[in-house]
Amino acid sequence: MSNNSKTSQLKKAGSGLGQYGIMIMLVAVYILFAFITGGKNLTPMNINNLIMQNGYVVILAVGMLLCVLTGNIDLGVGSVVASCGAVAGTLIIDLGWSTPMAMLGALAVGALFGVFVGFFVAYLDIPPFIVTLGTMLMGRGLCYVILQAQTKGPLPESYNWIGTGFLPVIRVGEGSLNAGKGVDLLCLIVAAVFCAMLILNEMKSRATAKRNNLPMAPVWQSIAKNAVLVGIICFFFWKLACYNGIPVVLILMGVLVAVYHFITTRTVAGRQIYAMGGNAKAARLSGINTKKVFFWVYTNMGILSAVAGIVLSARNQSATPKAGDGFEMDAIASCYIGGAATSGGVGTIVGAVVGAFIMGILNNGMSLAGYDTNVQKIVKGCVLLGAVTFDLLSKRKKK
Repeated sequence: MSNNSKTSQLKKAGSGLGQYGIMIMLVAVYILFAFITGGKNLTPMNINNLIMQNGYVVILAVGMLLCVLTGNIDLGVGSVVASCGAVAGTLIIDLGWSTPMAMLGALAVGALFGVFVGFFVAYLDIPPFIVTLGTMLMGRGLCYVILQAQTKGPLPESYNWIGTGFLPVIRVGEGSLNAGKGVDLLCLIVAAVFCAMLILNEMKSRATAKRNNLPMAPVWQSIAKNAVLVGIICFFFWKLACYNGIPVVLILMGVLVAVYHFITTRTVAGRQIYAMGGNAKAARLSGINTKKVFFWVYTNMGILSAVAGIVLSARNQSATPKAGDGFEMDAIASCYIGGAATSGGVGTIVGAVVGAFIMGILNNGMSLAGYDTNVQKIVKGCVLLGAVTFDLLSKRKKK
């Protein structure tokens, strides 16, 4: 093999490893806390808790990524989460509304917050930082006014199901596994389907690249990458199978991630967001209606904040004035840790989700290890600063 060919192979390998570096980081952090906690974070119950505790952060991170791709952020999402949860709780407890109607009411409030921000940002050209700082204060104040500084609860089971419920379980192997409980067959089937889809997609991608004479990663790299991903999927669903099966909030997260991944990678609207983040002036000159893009991005953020508010209040089984406190920071950090660029135009939905779970693993692992909450904030701050610094230094090096 010539020197040029070897160099080409090394470049391809380095590119592939860089692409999946965030996934390697996720596994490394999880294994680290497995040693620190003596394996406490490996239990089926803890895996389930990890999903339940971070469902709303993942939902917010998905919406926040679109804001970050435009080169901006939304500081008001935590307050909107609290306000929407307060609206749902008040409609059910005080006014006797049904669960579906209360959820629609909460979604409507979230959409109004999003429209409010979108109007000021898109049509009055007010910086998003200022507008969302205003909604952060307004939303928190509205939450306290609605709840009158009191907790509304307990909420009905039909409402709590979206935050604490599970899909029907089909137990197999009872009496021989998991202290007599057996394992959930549905989890194992879902894991097998995901693994098969992953492998088939890789084979299809390589066949397409070969047919069109496009560059491909080395075979060993593809095998290693898919082996790691299959291992993660099997471990994850096996642990859920040994507990209570698939949580409803996991299904909700999966649907949202799939929809927004499709939007950002396969639609004109998604390409317009990336174009704006790359160069807003060039995007405007090329015919993209940047005002419309800004408007729908922030309206969408308001709706997803309402979804997160419903999930959070359902998990807590009540609406509380302090709900959503600091969520905006977790959502923003998830995007940057997941590889989004501070200047916009770079980032993926999958990266934001992985970043959210890295934040969740840090929170969960440090809690299990007995670290003080103030220490947890210091560590999360260092991780966020490190991720952003790495991004900026990489760009400077390339230039």
